[in-house]
Amino acid sequence: MSRRPTSSTQRGIGTGSLGGIFHPKSSSRRLLSKTLMFLGLILIIGYTFRGSGGARVKESLARIEGDFTCTSEVPRTMPYLKIAYGDSIHKVLHIGPDTCSVVSKFLKEEETEAWGVEPYDIEDADRNCKSLVHKGIVRVSDIKFPLPYRAKSFSLVVISDAVDYLSPKYLNKTLPDLARVSSTGLVIFTGYPGNSRAKVPELSKFGRPAKMRSSSWWGRFFVQTGLDENEAATKKFEQSAAKNSYTPRCQIFHLKLYD
Repeated sequence: MSRRPTSSTQRGIGTGSLGGIFHPKSSSRRLLSKTLMFLGLILIIGYTFRGSGGARVKESLARIEGDFTCTSEVPRTMPYLKIAYGDSIHKVLHIGPDTCSVVSKFLKEEETEAWGVEPYDIEDADRNCKSLVHKGIVRVSDIKFPLPYRAKSFSLVVISDAVDYLSPKYLNKTLPDLARVSSTGLVIFTGYPGNSRAKVPELSKFGRPAKMRSSSWWGRFFVQTGLDENEAATKKFEQSAAKNSYTPRCQIFHLKLYD
């Protein structure tokens, strides 16, 4: 008995929109089309964010990869720093990697002047960063040695992702010098113990892996180097942060020289 031929209409029943995937040529064309569209989108995004916007793409990718830095935390705290320090926030020096990004955000604040010190290389700097360096707003300087500023040149000094890479030998000299150039005190952002350390490719830039120390260790060290907690600033900062449900992802120390 001869078999009854199956019509094309019957083959299509129950397959829905997936019917076309069983045809190799149709599938190949669709895959090629989607691939080209995806590559085109990547090129457009890359061109759009080229230059000063590159830092935003780099920061976003870093977050996706799980790489977190305390420097990216500094801009989030700006509203609370302004409440805690008032007029002292008008002349700020930031010290840490990617300082160009932080300084640019400080400069957008009303009645705020800002400068930056990049402790590491900035060979891959974008156009905005190169412009800040050219104007003398940002400079590259090894913080293991005295900063090229006069005493009390700034009202406030903010440090992030810098002291974690220094041994106690250098911290003994560096912290007092950072306090020297500030008339009000220091705000130090440092990682919690257990946070991610520098990746292997970054060791050549930082010189050593990051050493994440506890708050008790820092407390003892601050006392040894003549630094005291700025209790008034700490209280204002924490109250304003709590009011806005802000939880720091880094340790934040508000310090001043002993009276």
